[in-house]
Amino acid sequence: MSFTGLIGYICMFPLRAIIAACVALRIHPNILTFVGVLINVAAAWALGQGHFITAGVIMIVANIFDFIDGKVARELNAETKFGGFWDSVIDRFSDIALFLGLIYLYSTLGRTDYVMITAITMMFAIMTSYTRARAESLIAKCKVGFMERPERIVLFMIGAFTNRMGAVMWVIGVLSVFTVADRIIYTYRELRDAPPEPVA
Repeated sequence: MSFTGLIGYICMFPLRAIIAACVALRIHPNILTFVGVLINVAAAWALGQGHFITAGVIMIVANIFDFIDGKVARELNAETKFGGFWDSVIDRFSDIALFLGLIYLYSTLGRTDYVMITAITMMFAIMTSYTRARAESLIAKCKVGFMERPERIVLFMIGAFTNRMGAVMWVIGVLSVFTVADRIIYTYRELRDAPPEPVA
């Protein structure tokens, strides 16, 4: 086993134990998803109070639930279309909560510039998810662009642990703009090059 493989195995060990416990207790995955958003709201509150390290730790806990809900659903044979829809909707609530926590913090500090940067970043972060969802109602897949939710969450945690949330907002914002543009262009090209639908 490689070194990175060993690290991954060690990190997965406690997660497997949590997943096994949830399966044994037959906790519904939709409940785990909802618990995750509640924990993210707590992280947002910590961000709003300027307690960045605390927020980073809470985000780690929240994302454990975000990671295990799908695994528990598979183990319990409880995967449903509604479960996928529920997970996506709750993810958007979690994302918005974290941004609102920062907007509250910067507004209380009188930093209008950071309020605007965070608000614009939130807008493009949501549009990143929306453009993919809307595109995939028209084409098979639209997973282009770098800044998806996992990358955003990792950057949020890096910003929290390093006390560099302002810089992180710039990074997420700029990359989200490019991701949205990439998805719009990709969808346009896919639709342009698609064979015409037969006339009934």
